[in-house]
This record gives sequence, C-alpha cells and structure tokens, in this order.
Amino acid sequence: MTVATSMIPGLEEIVRGGDPKRRAEAARRISEMYLQDAPNLRSHHVDLFDGILVDLVPHTEIAARAELAERLSRLINAPRALVGQLAREDELSIASPLLRRSPVIDEQALIEIARLRGQGHLLAMSERSTLSPDLTDVIVRRGDADVVRRAAGNAGAQFSQTGYSELIKRAGKDGVLTLKVGQRDDLSDLQLKDLLAGSIDILRRRLFEVVKPGRQVAIKQAMSEISGVPEKVESRRDFVPAQRKVMALHRDGELNELALLGFAKSHKYEESVAVLSAMSGVKIATLDRLISGDRHDPVLILGKAIGLEWVTVRALVLLRLGPTRVPSPTDIENVRTNFVRLMPLTAERVVNFWQTRQSA
Repeated sequence: MTVATSMIPGLEEIVRGGDPKRRAEAARRISEMYLQDAPNLRSHHVDLFDGILVDLVPHTEIAARAELAERLSRLINAPRALVGQLAREDELSIASPLLRRSPVIDEQALIEIARLRGQGHLLAMSERSTLSPDLTDVIVRRGDADVVRRAAGNAGAQFSQTGYSELIKRAGKDGVLTLKVGQRDDLSDLQLKDLLAGSIDILRRRLFEVVKPGRQVAIKQAMSEISGVPEKVESRRDFVPAQRKVMALHRDGELNELALLGFAKSHKYEESVAVLSAMSGVKIATLDRLISGDRHDPVLILGKAIGLEWVTVRALVLLRLGPTRVPSPTDIENVRTNFVRLMPLTAERVVNFWQTRQSA
C-alpha cells in the first residue's frame, strides 16, 4: 500500500470517490505493479493489492479487464477477491480464462457460478484440468449439449452416480455424447450397458471402433446381455471355454497383448482367436474362418490394425501352422518383411470391411 500510495498521489481519495478515468488509470498502474512483483509477494502483500483493485478494476474498460483476467488466470497467488469478481462478470472474454484454469477459485465459488451464470461460463468451466462430482452434477444438469459433451470428454472430470445417470439419459438423444461417455475409463460395465441399451446400432459399432481393446470386450459382453443371444460360432471347435477365459482376463484387467502372446506360444488356438476377436471387434466365426485358411495375410492384417508387436504376430503365424510344422528362417523373414511393409491404414480398412460384412 505504501508503495502504491507513493507512486499514485491521492490514491485513497481516488479509491473513495475519484472520477472513472482516474480510477481506471490507477487500476492500470497498480495492476501492472502487482503483476511485475507477483512472484515475490507474500500473502499479506497480495491481500493489500486485492483490497485496492476490487474497487478500482470495475472502472476499467472491458479490454483492459480481459487482459488482466488472462494474466491473473495463470498465477497461483492471484488476488482471490479480484479473481472471484472478474470470474462472475457477464463478459466471457473476462470470465472465461479464470473459469478455465485459475487455481485460486475455490470449489464453492465454482459451484455458485455454475448455478447462476450462463452456458459460456459453464463451457469454460468444463475445460478445467479437474472437475469434482459436486461441480459436474451442476454442469450436467444445467449445461447445453456443447457444455455436457466437453465435460464428458474431460479426463480430469469426475461424475457422481447421479451425474452419470443424467449423462447416459442425455446420451440417448446425442450420438456425440454417447461416444464421449463410452470412452471414459471410469465408466463401469453396468453403466456401459445402460449407455448401449439407449443407443442405436450404428453408434454401438462406432463406439466399438474407437475404444480401447479392453473396453471392446465389455461392449461385446454388454451387447450379448442386451440382446440375450450369445455369439454363435459355426465351427468344429468349441470356443465357449475360451470366451469365458477372455472375460475373466478382462475382469482382472489382464486382457492385453502379453496374454495373447502366451496363448499363441502355448498353441492355444481357441483362446488366441477369442482374444483377437475382443481386441479387433471381428467376430470369432469370421476370424476362425480367416485364420484357418491357406494364407498368413489375415494374421498380418489383424496384427498391424491393432498394433501388435512382431514377436506376437510371429507366434500367431506359428500357431496357425500347428506345433508339428516348422517354417524355414527364409519363410519367416519373408512374412516379417510383409508385416513391416503393411501400412496400418490399409490394415484398418480391411478389418473395417470384415466388421461391415459380418454386421450385414
């Protein structure tokens, strides 16, 4: 205060009743002083600046307040009262930067603003690095489609059971929201089932394409439960025990490439095909027909499409040949060369074709 008073004669008079132009100029000069010294200021110094600026800043132009808000939004010791004041302004160029990232706005202030302000304020808030369940409850209840989609796609957002129920309800009429909710890592299998039950088939297929392999297994299981009809596999082989193993691996969080490699090396054909089905979204019957054919190409295409390492693809090639057949090093090297040259986009297109054919 002493420094500010010495630089701006008559500051106390200006604060109490000066004309708007003098107040605006004082606000500009004091704000600049604060921003220059912010890294070195102690809390009681920050409070002194806070007490002055909350009375002066409202008299500045919108552009000046917007610039100040942008700079304050990145400070961990920004004046709390001033930040709260600016974050509540109707003008989004002022409020948005602070709502989006300011670390000094506390939880209760955010919830209050979320309850009272408009969609622009909610949209900015939905981009914060973390969102509590209490805050997302308000955002989901009051937000429009853009707001709720942004919050659902925010990995740092947490949702209560009530919040998820509302998200799933709204997703029934919003395909974009369905895809965002379906890709959330904290979505339970039961919630996933509810989400899929309210979505159309084309969205289910699209969601299956974009989620992680582990979630694909859960989608297949959920769809089986929704339809009440398990996947029928026309084959001389019995894939039912293998499917149960795969589901158990999924529940334990162990359905991954390492598990596939283990099955392939042990020449467990049914288990390997069941894992490939879960990871690729291609039905077991289709994969069984393709892999048991005369060529290695389907294995190479699958491996490239789902990002398998060569060691796993090699094990799958040896699996389809059987334990009694040992290819020459030259043959294996030719297969490896073909796998390396295969473009991921080409492989993905082929796998998508397989998925489309089986759906038809």
